[in-house]
Amino acid sequence: MPELVFFSGTMDCGKSTLALQIEHNRSARGLVGMIFTRDDRAGQGKLSSRLGLVTDAVEVEDGQDLYASLVDHLSQGGRADYVIADEAQFLAPEQIDQLARVVDDLGLDVYAFGITTDFRSKLFPGSQRLVELADRIEVLQVEALCWCGARATHNARTIDGQMVVEGAQVVVGDVNQSAGEVGYEVLCRRHHRRRMTSASARAAALSPDVLPVPPA
Repeated sequence: MPELVFFSGTMDCGKSTLALQIEHNRSARGLVGMIFTRDDRAGQGKLSSRLGLVTDAVEVEDGQDLYASLVDHLSQGGRADYVIADEAQFLAPEQIDQLARVVDDLGLDVYAFGITTDFRSKLFPGSQRLVELADRIEVLQVEALCWCGARATHNARTIDGQMVVEGAQVVVGDVNQSAGEVGYEVLCRRHHRRRMTSASARAAALSPDVLPVPPA
């Protein structure tokens, strides 16, 4: 039976790498997939991994009907044996509904990959809808680590190494940032609550009189 599967985890846990591996395994057996993505770090129309792997993808636009896109592709003689949706947290809830319809009405497996919560530890609307609709939810077993060595469970947005807790829910950045640019860092819950990033921890270690920012 076809399924809608949601692969979730924090940043740095290998979601996009797994998406590319699934694509490789199936294409090696003669299957053809439709790959959707949204706001990938490598730019529009790309599915990329931090390991350096990259492939072409369909960039999802605001208001795009993913079910209609698949039907149009198939009606024009195209082929799709399965669907991959990376950065699925950025999709609108109605687009997740459309992916579920692809499974139910077109009989295709849909593999969605995304992080569950944003930098404020709030659910992304797309991820919330996936949790509600997915036939199966897989938490990736590659554990990202907080700077303290504990399992990372939260995504923090940073500017110059300092955690920020206000701003738009979606701001594209990466774990590698330049000065003044938006970046992201994975933290354990304790240090996310204390807003203590690796940079602020180093600063505190060098300045014993500086107390960590208390939890909100």
